[in-house]
Order: sequence, then structure tokens, then C-alpha cells
Amino acid sequence: MAITHLLYLHGFRSSPQSSKARRMAAWVQQHRSDLHWWCPQLPPSPKEAIALIDVGIAAWPSDKMAVIGSSLGGFYATVVAERIGCKAVLLNPAVEPARDLAQHIGETTAWHSDDHFFFKPEFIAELRALKPRTITRPERYFAVIAKGDELLDWREMSARYVACRMKLLDAGDHALSDFDMHLPDVLRFLGLESPLTSE
Repeated sequence: MAITHLLYLHGFRSSPQSSKARRMAAWVQQHRSDLHWWCPQLPPSPKEAIALIDVGIAAWPSDKMAVIGSSLGGFYATVVAERIGCKAVLLNPAVEPARDLAQHIGETTAWHSDDHFFFKPEFIAELRALKPRTITRPERYFAVIAKGDELLDWREMSARYVACRMKLLDAGDHALSDFDMHLPDVLRFLGLESPLTSE
């Protein structure tokens, strides 16, 4: 089934202004302007973030949509894919965000602006409540995982998505600064290759 709707979910402290989100948005605009593209600014509260996503995609056709998620957005993308059964691309996805983000409780700043926000203690429980128990249909997932990720353990990511299609990079970084090199694989998995580009 051809993809008609594409959702992009950014990571913790990130935004739709992240390099990968902007790269995907530019590709869609240039090559597949027929796609319904949405990359929302997610609130700090995981519960509110998923509620925002749920409302935003409520009318989307589950068999014709896909989600791309980076870091914490990869965790959210897994939640979405498990709930509605769509394809998901995960870019260095967070596996245990409740554990990892416990050290970030308090006031923090966004990467792409001067905005400050407060990551509350109750958000940890919200993350725990959201975590899917299992990956029910591994064929729906494609994970790009960098062994050079300085924030997340590639072994943990690989173990979580072991049965899924995976591109394991020998080096790389958490931001996937070489995302352009992996974009063709992402597009191929989603069935979004454009005849107008060699990407």
C-alpha cells in the first residue's frame, strides 16, 4: 500500500528545526509534495506528546501512513506503530527513556532556540506507562543505529529491534550527521523513492 501520510517525531530537547527533520521536509517538498507531511513540536510531557500525535493522526489512514522518529521520537514512533500498525523508521531510537531521562529532571533548554522548559519528575512515570511490551510485527520497522552514538548504547538499541530490518553503522553519532547517506535506505523501506532523484 502506497504511503500517503508521513509523520516525523523529533527527539528530547529537539524540534522540527533539527537537521534530519528539515532534510526530510525538504525532500518531501521537492520530490513528493503529494504526501501529507507533519512534523509537530512535541511538548515535554510524554503523555501530552502522544495525545497531540493521536489527535493529529486520528483521521489518517493507518495502512497508508508511516512514522519516522529520532531518539526519543523513535520511542514515540514505536508507540504509534504498535498502536495503529503502520510502518516506522527509527533513527538511533531511545529504548529506555524513563531510565535515561531521569537525570534530566529540572529546567533545561531546547537545542534549536532559546526556549527553556521544565522536565518534571512525573514525566518518568508517563514514559514507563507508554513503553510497548514487545515489538509485535518486526517487518514494520527499519532501524538505523550508529555504534558511535555518544548518548545511547547501540547494543541496547540493536537488542530491542533485533528482529527488525536494521542498518548498523560501524561509527556515526547520535545525531546521524551523515543522514544524507542513509536517506535512500529510508525512502526505499517506505516505498517513497522518487523517479526524479537519484537519492
